[in-house]
Amino acid sequence: MRAYLGLIFIVFIIICAFFFFASNVFLTWPNVLNVLTASAVIGILAIGAAFVIGSGGIDLSVGSVMALSAVAGVLVVTGASASVIFILFVCLMTGLCAGAINGGLIGGLKLPPFIVTLGMLSFARGLALIIVDGKPVYGLPEEIIFLGQGRFLGIPLPIIIFLIIGVCAHVLLTRTVLGRRCLTVGDNEKACYNAGIRIVWHKIALYAFSGLLAAVAGIVDMSRVNAADPAAGTMYELTAITAAIIGGASLSGGRASVVGAALGALIMGVLQNGMTLMNMPAYYQQVAIGLVLILAVAFGQWRGVHAAAR
Repeated sequence: MRAYLGLIFIVFIIICAFFFFASNVFLTWPNVLNVLTASAVIGILAIGAAFVIGSGGIDLSVGSVMALSAVAGVLVVTGASASVIFILFVCLMTGLCAGAINGGLIGGLKLPPFIVTLGMLSFARGLALIIVDGKPVYGLPEEIIFLGQGRFLGIPLPIIIFLIIGVCAHVLLTRTVLGRRCLTVGDNEKACYNAGIRIVWHKIALYAFSGLLAAVAGIVDMSRVNAADPAAGTMYELTAITAAIIGGASLSGGRASVVGAALGALIMGVLQNGMTLMNMPAYYQQVAIGLVLILAVAFGQWRGVHAAAR
């Protein structure tokens, strides 16, 4: 994995060098902070995706859960006496519960992850639209806005939140029983079951964790734009999955990296920012993301076949 991450880092440097020569604005400090801030939301989602993919599953609902978590907080905001802590609690619990439902259906009823999370994608998005009648809600409390627009020692808070989550998730994946079993289950679920590992509860925990991170991403996103938008996070699930796969997560399970997912999110952020600076239309960016996803999956499959042959 270290060798692969080194290769991905070299690719990241090459992409940055290309956009540096293509635009004299790219490597300016304000734009660097802009790229890091914009990558924070996708990065947080990609970390959750890495855990789920590493366990042999997939979560297509994170973009919709992100929006649902934000608008659920809006319901509390309408109450004048609601505290900021309670608003954040509602947002986080919404994402946690949505993820736990995914995990319960997948682990308990043995339903395919693709179908379950695809259904949650539609359900959560529809519920978010119903809650706010399809319209963004503006005017969040100043304390919430500060999470997305404030700075600490000159660094935007979304970057700091992303960094803290990344460090904690890396420790969780590499230094805890849950993290190790995440990859073990993805590598050989039947063997884990025979070894007495509680697969159902494990999957509930993993998908709940993914939902929780989606809620955090929703909080960061709505605080940046000072609005809870039911359309927020559209297609973010594909970008997050792409970032996780670029970072070394295997769709067949058994392999994932938080550092790689974060690096993959930065690559996606640099691509989007660089193409914007070059005045490329938004739909070209969608083409690029699709191509990167296909190439990442193809390279991942090649890695798997090559590793098995050694």
